[in-house]
Amino acid sequence: MKSLAKHTLANGGDITPLIIPSNLTNGTGLMNPSVFVDEDRILCNLRHVNYTLVHCEGKQVFANRHGPLAYLNPENDLHLKTINFMLELKDNLSIKRYQKVDTSKCDVTPMWEFHGLEDARVVRWDNNLYITGVRRDTTTNGQGRMELSLIVDNREFARYRIEAPNDKDSYCEKNWMPILDMPFHYVKWTNPTEVVKVDIQTLQSETIVLKEGVGELQNMRGSSQVIRYGDYRICIIHETALWKNKLDQRDAKYTHRFIIWDLEWNIKHISNQFNFMDGEIEFCCGIALYKEDLLISFAFQDNAAYILKIPQSQIDSIIWS
Repeated sequence: MKSLAKHTLANGGDITPLIIPSNLTNGTGLMNPSVFVDEDRILCNLRHVNYTLVHCEGKQVFANRHGPLAYLNPENDLHLKTINFMLELKDNLSIKRYQKVDTSKCDVTPMWEFHGLEDARVVRWDNNLYITGVRRDTTTNGQGRMELSLIVDNREFARYRIEAPNDKDSYCEKNWMPILDMPFHYVKWTNPTEVVKVDIQTLQSETIVLKEGVGELQNMRGSSQVIRYGDYRICIIHETALWKNKLDQRDAKYTHRFIIWDLEWNIKHISNQFNFMDGEIEFCCGIALYKEDLLISFAFQDNAAYILKIPQSQIDSIIWS
């Protein structure tokens, strides 16, 4: 499916852009939103970055001098910085209110060129609200670890940096998918499926489920949260095809799939590949069920954020495709 958004709109769904005032962002990217239904509220973490991604699509005949994929930073600051905003959405998915997540209580001086909590997914575990993503600014070489940030009144109250199980020397742990109905558990790897349990007191994790891979589609990387759907758990994963053009300039193409497990973590279905808006650089950080519709939050080219609403009548035909 080249465009899930187009398919959804043609079948009774809807798509809503997420836009906050440009004076908060200096006009740079809004990306990788994470939608979450918190009882009767729709929350969404929205990532703001201090760069503009320029990507040449299609035949790439108009690539800029840096190649088909380039990050344009402010001239006086070459760091890649992330600031997160927590949104509350109305029933029609437009923005009801927004507020910057205040991290000042837990911040320390960054030690690497990527600053901030990247691709934060929203969860509520044991009655506490968290955002959880990867942070790479605590070491001089950019070692990435998943972190949990406890959020109280849009302020980061505590921060927990989690070590990977059995691999303390791994370079970058990212895109672990939080399991909403299992507090402090993540799907670390999708196929073969690896589920880890996190202890925020010791900041360690342990593998509690490890299944053999299914079929030829191995080494899938996380994307959204993992949610319950009837007698199953589902998520969206991403696949990245890295390549170089004739001038040896790097580029990438992202595609996505739904993964469906039974409650014993056996993969029951891996969907066909799809894009959200037929773009090559797209990413999803959130799915949620709201009033029986499926909400999917995603970004296009690191520059625009959307929520796609798939009506109940279309969910099964899409995820089981």
